[in-house]
This record gives sequence, C-alpha cells and structure tokens, in this order.
Amino acid sequence: MATQISDMIRAALGNARSAGALAFDAPPAIVLESPKQAAHGDVACPVALGLAKQARRSPRDVAQVIVDHLPPMEGLVDKVEIAGPGFLNFYLSAGYWTAQLPDILAAGAAYGTHAWGAGRPTMVEFVSANPTGPLHVGHGRGAVVGDVTANLLAAVGTPVKREYYVNDVGNQMNILGRSTHVRYLQALGQDVPWPDDHYRGDYIKDIAQRIQDADGDRWAGLPEAQWLPHFSATAYQAILGEIRDELDRFGIRFDQWYSERELYRGDDPPVQRVIDGLKAAGAAYEQDGATWLATTRHGDDKDRVMVRGNGVTTYFASDVAYHQDKFARGFARVIDVWGADHHGYIGRMKAAVTMLGRDPDDLTVVLVQLVSLLRDGVPVAMSTRAGEFVTLKEVTDEIGVDATRFFFLTRKSDAQLEFDLELAKQRTADNPVYYIQYAHARVHQLFAKAAEAGVDLFKADGAFSGQTVDLAPLHDAETLALVKQLAAYPDVVDDAARELAVHKIPYYLQELAARFHAYYYKNRFVGDDPALTRARLVLAGAVGQVIKNGLGLLGVSAPTRM
Repeated sequence: MATQISDMIRAALGNARSAGALAFDAPPAIVLESPKQAAHGDVACPVALGLAKQARRSPRDVAQVIVDHLPPMEGLVDKVEIAGPGFLNFYLSAGYWTAQLPDILAAGAAYGTHAWGAGRPTMVEFVSANPTGPLHVGHGRGAVVGDVTANLLAAVGTPVKREYYVNDVGNQMNILGRSTHVRYLQALGQDVPWPDDHYRGDYIKDIAQRIQDADGDRWAGLPEAQWLPHFSATAYQAILGEIRDELDRFGIRFDQWYSERELYRGDDPPVQRVIDGLKAAGAAYEQDGATWLATTRHGDDKDRVMVRGNGVTTYFASDVAYHQDKFARGFARVIDVWGADHHGYIGRMKAAVTMLGRDPDDLTVVLVQLVSLLRDGVPVAMSTRAGEFVTLKEVTDEIGVDATRFFFLTRKSDAQLEFDLELAKQRTADNPVYYIQYAHARVHQLFAKAAEAGVDLFKADGAFSGQTVDLAPLHDAETLALVKQLAAYPDVVDDAARELAVHKIPYYLQELAARFHAYYYKNRFVGDDPALTRARLVLAGAVGQVIKNGLGLLGVSAPTRM
C-alpha cells in the first residue's frame, strides 16, 4: 500500500510538471505518515510542504495541483483531502482493508513476522542470577523480558540464541559452602554461631539436611580445606538445578548455560589472554600493583581494576573476557538484560567492548526495574521459604505461569512495576491477560456455533478452510476500525523488535481484545444473513489468529475454551 501511494504521488508530480502546472527541478522524497486522528485519513503525506519553495507557490496550492494530477486510484483510495498547511490525507477504501483479512488467515502463524533481522546473529543473555539462592520475582521479570526480546528478534528473522551466564567463580561460592556447613553442624545439634555475611535462607537448611542424611557426621570436625569443596559443590549444584527447573516450568529455555569457570580453565585461560591482549594494545596498564583498564578513554567516569594488587582478578575482568568470547563465537550483536541496579556498569562495559575492537553499539543493555507485589492494591510481604524475598515459584504457584509472564510485561522494562496478585487471579475484564485469552476463546466459540448452523469456514483446530468469502458486507466504520487494528499488528511487532520494547505487544493485545469484545456485544456474528455471517466469521478468525500470534510472542497460551 505504501509503495502504491508513493508511486501515485510521483506520477502526479510527473504529470503536473509535464502539463506545466508545477515547476520544480528535483522532486523531494516521498514520506508517508500515519495521522494521529482517524478523522484525518489513513495515510498523510507532507510532500507539498517540501516542494512549495521550489515551485514558488503556497503548500496548499501545490497540494491541490498534485491532487488534480493523481492517476486513477480505484480499489485502493476512496478520496484525498488537503489538510492544514498542505498535507495530503489519503482515505483508503473499505475493499483495501477487508482484503487484509484473508491475507492474515493465509499467513497464519507467520502473520506479523519480518525478515530484516537476517544476517545479524544475536545473543540475548539474561537472568544469570548467582547460583546462591532461588529465583525471586525480580529475576522472573528479567527472565520474561529476555525471553520475549529473543522471541521478537526471531520474529523479524534474526538468528538468535539465549544464554545464561553462571557466576560460579569467586568468594560467593566459598560463602555458599560455609553457609551450608554451618547449617549442617546445626542440624547435628551443634551450637554454631551464624556469620553475618552468610546466606540465611531456609533453602540452605534443606541442602544441609540432604548432606547429613547422606553422610551423617562425616564432615564434622574436619578442617575447612577438606569439607569446603564438597559443601560448595553440593549446594551450587542443588541451587542451579532448582533454577533450571523453575525456569523450565516458567517457559524459559536456554541454548547454553555458560559457566564462568570456563574463563579460567587451561594453560592459557581466556581471562588472562584478554588481559594480556589489552595490555599489548595499550588499553590496560599497571599501577599500584594492580592492572587497570583505561575505560575513561571511552567515556567511563574512572578506570577500572581488572587484577587487584593481591593478584586476584575482578568480576569486571571476567565480564570483559566473557563478552570477548561472545563476539568470538560469531555473534554480531550482544544483548544483556540486567537489573536496574547495574545501570552504572553500562559505561565501563561499553568502553571495554570498544577496546576489544567492537563498535560499542554491538552491545545493547536492557535494564529491568524492580517489582512491587500488591494484594488488592495493598503492598504485601508473602511468606517465603527463603526468609528474605518472595520467590518466583511462590508467585507462579499462586496465579499461574501465563498471568505471571503477562503481568511482568505490562510496563516498560526500565519502569518499576506494581504487580497485584489478586487482580491477576480475577476472571473479569479488569484482568488483562484473562480478557485477551477470553477473546481468543470467544472466537473459537463462534466457530463452534457456526459449525452447528452449517457454516464450516473453520476447522476444529481453528484453521481456515480457504474458502472464498465475499467481504463486501464489512464496510461500516466500526468494522473497518477493527480491521485496521489487525492490519497494524506487523508494524507493532516491527517497532517492538527495533526498540526492544517488549511491552508494546501486551499493550496492543489489550487494545485489540477490548475492541473485539465491544464489537461482539454490538454485532451478531452467526445470524440469518448468510453472507454477513460468513464475512464476520472471517473477521473473527483474523482476530483470533492475531491474538494467538501475539500471545505466542509473549510465551502465553491461547486457550480455545475458558
């Protein structure tokens, strides 16, 4: 449609110049816009404003000349109006809009997809919670944001991989082992004081009890060097296993779980190799016994330590080596999903990526803000096995995976989210995920009702039969407004993928569901007029397909009965 209208405008300019009605040297670029108000048409073009100076005429005069010289537009445009200072407003025909419906049904699951992302392999790294405790609701929001970001990129043709970076190196692993050992000794009846910096959650007690059940008092009284590796490894594996299970239950699948330990293996470990390379390039230097990366050269507020004076590498050094490894594996773009408290970390990582020889824009960081839990609008503190925070499992156990995933996406990821648990359980229009899923189920109810009446346009699974249907009865403004919303879906996906704005999909689905429900209550889909029944069923089928596609991007189910 955009190409056709652009071609019409170019033809009109050529016709006007040939007829001597408009003088200009070079035609300006044809830019098409979507009017903010429906009353201003479907497509607007400001070409007359850009041409007025060359033509030495007012923009409205130029616009009128263009309109007078437009070629025939039957079947596409009903009328063209001149608005404001000289905008050309095109009103597309009802036939153009209704012709979108069979196209939607024919495309099926592919409707809304694009191909512009092809050729740029991308990694999305997300969650990456330390394996020292269960996932909390903040991790859950980051998990869904990362997962749907990857879904959106795949929908525009991007070869995308999902990765979880397991931070299994450093003192935190020792603290985890010591925490488990203290609980182990307490389980044996010993009065052991609890260190302030240890992990306190009840999940540590569970792991310690398993060790006691398996080994009895075997580890009591031994020096730390003998028991620490076993307790650290046992606790680490147990917690990481629970994280894997919980993410799998939450619909999150990773292509790779990357262990930080890989960066320290071998005679020439990747971390040391990166540090040596940065030194050789003059990007890293020695000072006060430590090794520093000169990130201030690329906009950071201060240089960053990679190796401390005691010879121990920093987390930052691991992160630099990890990102080097990502690019070395052939990824053209790397997207990291981080908690908002890591905002200050972006500058140094962008600088590091630049010093690794990459464009800083090859690294994109998506920040995810905190989640506040409410119950009927009142902040709540749920009981939790961890004793310190609300786990993701508690929330999904209470309200389900679909509702949890959807509600995590209802605001921009970098905005704080208030999550009302009671609202998420309601089976009313106030609960957006229920309302959207019910719209999809309602479409299938219409199919069943139509089948009973002998209208078999759709199969039992909702697939369109492919029959030719006269859509001329769908010409009123209310119907066309619904069709236009369906036709906007590919653009919504496109925008969401380009901006990594996952919240745009649930916003769109809420608006579509609300419009469809309102239309359903006003209009009879299966009635006495066979032609109108068949046409409206095609409309309903297209609504169901778009809702199913959108929910699929969110990792939310599209039930056929509720």
